[in-house]
Formats: sequence, structure tokens, C-alpha cells
Amino acid sequence: MSDAVATRPVPKPNTFVDTRPFWEGAKRKELWLQYCRDTGRFQHYPRPVSIYTGSRNLEWRQVTGKGVVYAATVIRIPGTGTEGRLPLNVATIDLDEGARLLGNITNAEPGAVQIGARVDLDWERLADDIWYPAFRLV
Repeated sequence: MSDAVATRPVPKPNTFVDTRPFWEGAKRKELWLQYCRDTGRFQHYPRPVSIYTGSRNLEWRQVTGKGVVYAATVIRIPGTGTEGRLPLNVATIDLDEGARLLGNITNAEPGAVQIGARVDLDWERLADDIWYPAFRLV
């Protein structure tokens, strides 16, 4: 788990959809996603209605954050000083619960993330009290 504060913009809670359960869970290092009670399926990103039925019969549930890499890339961010560019492993993760999330892989060399690799939930600190889900290879 990375305790270093990332040099990225801090997210702002959405006003169109109440995302407080996601951010409150993240403060506790818990991953909470929207769940469609009509179909028994998770969805991410949060929306005002179910992507499966169009109903508002949604609730928030905690998920494990375990899954597999669906897609991966390396993003190079212009750095300062002698370090040049700071590469990030970014992956789309198919969670075991059925939803997909985009996140950084925290424990792999640039380019070392393989499609189909198993991952567990990890966290990156964006600010003093703001954590964002990331993943680590297992």
C-alpha cells in the first residue's frame, strides 16, 4: 500500500449521483460499489439508474476488490528534475463480483502487467484523508 501522496488532482464527489458511500468506504480502505437489487449485479461507475434495468432499485455494497487484469497499459507522466518520466501501470480490472474498474497496479515494473493476472485491492493516498482504489499483483 502506498503511503506517499500522489501528485494527481483530488477527486470531487459527484453531484449528479450520490457517491458518498464510495468515498466514505475509501477512507476506511473498503471498496463499495452500486448494486442492482433487481438483477443481483454490480455496476461501476455510479449512475442514478441501473445499467441493466433502468430502475432506481440500487444500493451500495462492499466488494472484495479481487479480480483479474482485463487490459493494461503504461502511462508516462512528464517528471521534473533528473528522473525524466514517471511510468504508471494502469489496468482495467474485472472484479470477481462482476464490475470493471480502472486503477493503477502498485507493485509491478512498467510493462510487466499481463492480461489475466490475478490482483487484490490496494490503495493509493491522494491527499491526507482521501484514498483511491488501486491493485497489486498476487
